[in-house]
Amino acid sequence: MLQFDLHLLLSGDYHDWLLSGLLLSLQLMGITLLLSLPLACGVAMLRLAPSRILNALGATYVELIRNVPLLAHFLFWYFGAPELLPQAWKERLYAGNIEAISAIVALTLYTAAYMAEDIRSGIRAIPAQQFEAGRALGFSFLQTMRLCILPQALRLSLPPLLSQTLNLWQNTSIATVIGVAELMYQTQRVETASFRSVEAFAFASVAYLAVSLLIAGLAALLQRRAA
Repeated sequence: MLQFDLHLLLSGDYHDWLLSGLLLSLQLMGITLLLSLPLACGVAMLRLAPSRILNALGATYVELIRNVPLLAHFLFWYFGAPELLPQAWKERLYAGNIEAISAIVALTLYTAAYMAEDIRSGIRAIPAQQFEAGRALGFSFLQTMRLCILPQALRLSLPPLLSQTLNLWQNTSIATVIGVAELMYQTQRVETASFRSVEAFAFASVAYLAVSLLIAGLAALLQRRAA
């Protein structure tokens, strides 16, 4: 009869492996979030800029990224993109942690494409008179967006942005396919070394669930405060 060995999860090498994977997953989420939010704001403003070329550029980015599976993004940035770099850059990249770098690039571009649409919806929800008032005061398009429109749009977009953060947290698990030693990678490593699949995947499931519930709770709290 199978017995659940809780000691395996609380101490020892296997515990250390799982904990390091969890910390790396959290780091991936945090770094990606810091990079994707500014990029998403920029793409959202491109899609609303008074220029057809800029509009087309923003729309092309969003459609190109969102219509390709995230797994394909991971594989491209890990296997394909480095081969397009100069030899010196490629050698320097391979000498470092190319797995984590590729994962961050893929997650950032993918997450920013979805966040950009949420921010764009928030911007469109702001009355047009506020934008016109900003221009009447002599502000440029970028100044009006940065000082008047974008702060309000981010507040309106907070619930969907937190939902995208939840998706981002779950998407970090896909980084295991390119060898990033995040939570799922370490879970599989523990399962292979110990043949204790129940304990290993139970730890991963509880960890993903706990962080997801924390993000969902934060979203509900911020939404009530914003209301």
